[in-house]
Amino acid sequence: MLDGLSLQMLVGQLMVGLVNGSFYALLSLGLGVIFGMLNVINFVHGALYMTGAFASYLLLQYAGVPYAVSLLLSPLIVACLGVFIERMLLSRIYKIDHIYGWLLTFGIALMLESVFRKFYGVSGKPYPTPDWLTGAIDLGFMMLPTYRAWVIGVSLLVCFGTWYAIERTRLGSYLRAATENPVIVRSFGINVTLLITLTYAFGVGLAAFAGVLAAPIYQVNPLMGSNIIVVIFAVVVIGGLGSILGTIVTGLGIGLIEGVTKIFYPEAAHVVVFVIMAIVLLTKPTGLFGRRVR
Repeated sequence: MLDGLSLQMLVGQLMVGLVNGSFYALLSLGLGVIFGMLNVINFVHGALYMTGAFASYLLLQYAGVPYAVSLLLSPLIVACLGVFIERMLLSRIYKIDHIYGWLLTFGIALMLESVFRKFYGVSGKPYPTPDWLTGAIDLGFMMLPTYRAWVIGVSLLVCFGTWYAIERTRLGSYLRAATENPVIVRSFGINVTLLITLTYAFGVGLAAFAGVLAAPIYQVNPLMGSNIIVVIFAVVVIGGLGSILGTIVTGLGIGLIEGVTKIFYPEAAHVVVFVIMAIVLLTKPTGLFGRRVR
């Protein structure tokens, strides 16, 4: 049995894992929405996560915009950038092989990262925790920092709110129908092109939202996107490409598994997600929640 200290360490690592899993869920959700609705392998997702964090940092440093406002404004700024990327670049390659979308978004990611590295280096910039989210919550068995509790709560709210909007509302049905048969959807007078653009903007806006949430915890760093994007792709593959609920559940689950692994075998914490991905692909190639495409 675990003694008191070990149990406290385990619970502490589970909470850390839940925080990391919240970021995995948010990022993989945006990535899953874009792939599921647009069939685009959006490798620039990590760079836009970083851009969201930097947008929040710059708004605070040069305009004094507080965290609460930046939490809404930064995703809107990145969403506008996403509209430009989708309309000017991605819209031209929808009908050709997926590899071209991957190469294009990979190139955009490298350019964005290079710009921020040139001006801000790689050491990272601190972003202060807002005063109203400082302190800690006494859970009895541990002290949970208030900001981390906020991250978990707001991430779950946004993730499951997005799932509900896509799977249970009329707008979500329009989005799903537009990806299945755009010709019929257009015949009902629905602007499919606008739906696609807004879907991409929303997906990258989620990445920026995660970036703002991450800024006070991980600092703002030009490499923060490239450090996490491979894990996010693994999460999406494990959950099942195009499965919204699958990406959310898998993101949270992978975070918790990483937390437990750091207790029992720390050296494997950074590779456990890829081991799980390999096992899932060998046993269920469509992912845990994915459906086989006919």
